[in-house]
Amino acid sequence: MAAADVKGLVVGTATTAAAALGQLVSGLGTAVLAPFVLLWLVLAPGGVGALHSLAGVERARLARWGPEVVAPAPPPARLRAAVTDPTTRRELRWLVRHLAVGLPLGILGFLLPVVAVRDTAFPLYWRLAPENATATSIGIGNAHSWPDALAVTLLGVGWIAIILGLAPGMARLQAGPGRRLLSAGPDADLSLRIAELTATRAGALDAHATELRRIERSLHDGTQNRIVTVTVLLGAARRMVARDPAGADELLERAQSAAEQALAELRTVARSILPPVLADRGLAGALTGLAAECAVPCSVDVEMSRRCAASVEATAYFVVAEALTNIAKHSGAEKAGVTVRAAGDRLVLTVSDDGRGGADEHGGSGLTGIRHRVAAHDGTLHLTSPPGGPTVLEAELPCGA
Repeated sequence: MAAADVKGLVVGTATTAAAALGQLVSGLGTAVLAPFVLLWLVLAPGGVGALHSLAGVERARLARWGPEVVAPAPPPARLRAAVTDPTTRRELRWLVRHLAVGLPLGILGFLLPVVAVRDTAFPLYWRLAPENATATSIGIGNAHSWPDALAVTLLGVGWIAIILGLAPGMARLQAGPGRRLLSAGPDADLSLRIAELTATRAGALDAHATELRRIERSLHDGTQNRIVTVTVLLGAARRMVARDPAGADELLERAQSAAEQALAELRTVARSILPPVLADRGLAGALTGLAAECAVPCSVDVEMSRRCAASVEATAYFVVAEALTNIAKHSGAEKAGVTVRAAGDRLVLTVSDDGRGGADEHGGSGLTGIRHRVAAHDGTLHLTSPPGGPTVLEAELPCGA
């Protein structure tokens, strides 16, 4: 394995673990409130409203760290109606499980990095510690020499290994009950799904209209002006050919140059509608070509057992193209990566970079257009871009027929 691949693997593992720790700590917020809401439910009817509110907070939290949790129809707030309400029962089951599982996992997500830093850095301050003070974070052992201090560092390295290996699974375990129990169940009103599809259709139409306007501007402002220039130059050359052959020849050369530029612009517009490279080389080859043209060094890793629908591959291509354009313009990154995996009947596309982060979907960076393209296929888009980076854009699309 090349050194660059090893470095990328280490950075990716550390990034995933750091995101998992953030998710665990964020889950600690709702888990700490769970026992109070449970006590309120036992003592007073008003606890039903508190349960619904806390469940709503958890849905919003889960949406920040993954796919959106579609809420069911608003459940009743009165105790008598809530007793028989399926949504309220599901929320109550989530509350108990989140208290039993989410709270301990959230505490671990907070404590693990603390003890890892404390033990790993122990040799830096062990001489300042009181004599016979406990050396390790688990309350055993004393350090009287440098070998003792370094042994504590090994324990810190062990904590780091635990974080890298177990934190993502812990985060999934903490989020699992919420994603299963707080989403709209099979008995939910189909109007929720209809409303979601209506919004998706509206977004797809907006994205289509935006794309048509872009193509129209490209043809009107670029290609049309080139062709007008060719026409004017040819007319001038025809009038000059008898009295000034040399000048007419120069005008013909300019007309030829303008015609070639117009042809190149037409090809660019045609490729932006449906890149022919997708049909010729497939998605892997098309993405490799995009990465080669990117101003930031970019690696591509594609594993697909079969081809997806042409429209899905085109959407994946444009998502990567827009994301790489954003990276080159705004991120200040030194490297980027594109990963494509076929997971069952879904295509999972990830674009990451090591830039400055802070990507804002409402800041005119094209992310809104990407979201509309993905939503048009009933897919999901998740962006993680903390200040300081890294930025990870993950899109999930149905492979289609």
